[in-house]
Amino acid sequence: MILTDTHTHLYSEEFDLDRDEMMQRAIANGVTRFFVPAIDSTCTPSMYELEENYPENVFLMMGLHPCYVKANYLEELNHIETELAKRKFIAIGEIGIDLYWDKSTLEIQKNAFKHQIQLAKKYKLPIVIHCRESFDEIFEVLESERSDDLFGIFHCFTGNFEQAQQAISLNMKLGIGGVVTFKNGKIDQFLHQIDMKHIVLETDSPYLAPVPFRGKRNESSYVSLVAEKLAAIYGISVEEVAKITTENSKAIFGI
Repeated sequence: MILTDTHTHLYSEEFDLDRDEMMQRAIANGVTRFFVPAIDSTCTPSMYELEENYPENVFLMMGLHPCYVKANYLEELNHIETELAKRKFIAIGEIGIDLYWDKSTLEIQKNAFKHQIQLAKKYKLPIVIHCRESFDEIFEVLESERSDDLFGIFHCFTGNFEQAQQAISLNMKLGIGGVVTFKNGKIDQFLHQIDMKHIVLETDSPYLAPVPFRGKRNESSYVSLVAEKLAAIYGISVEEVAKITTENSKAIFGI
């Protein structure tokens, strides 16, 4: 059984003391494909080191996280363009809009999001979207950039059924992680109405650990718990969930 974690911050300092052990636990659990989003330029060196240590398993994205869109965001976008010109990445991410932490940067967040979507089109790459309390704003930008060559993943999807349908209509898969195991997560109530061809698995580790580890550090091996929850929701085997969602990830990332 091959499981894919489509969103994991393996370079996080929360793994500094036991990163190799954490990776081995995941691999022993069947998780052999790790897709790693960027946050800003400061994480680039550690991302490259990760890839060097796990060349068969780790696949890197390049992008500027909306929470890190600050006064220097044009310099950060320049860093992204420099790296994209130098080497291959698997996606542009994670990018988007976050209005939970800071609403005052909305305009520059929108600018950065739009610019990075255009880079994704230029390099024929998928986008991986961070959306927090910003569905309307995200959809507005996506609609303005709508085209056949715009596709990707709504990472950590926590919207409602209508928002899920709208995301799918925009060529996006839904990234489902630990939230699906939460009692108040809500997405488990309508997920069965969505064809599994639109779903990929993720952890967002070290954040958002699934039950029974909620509130503790998340890690990629726990993607198997997300797969188990989806198996229960869809009434199919965990192996089938792993197979379908891994195929879906290959369709997005091309690998």
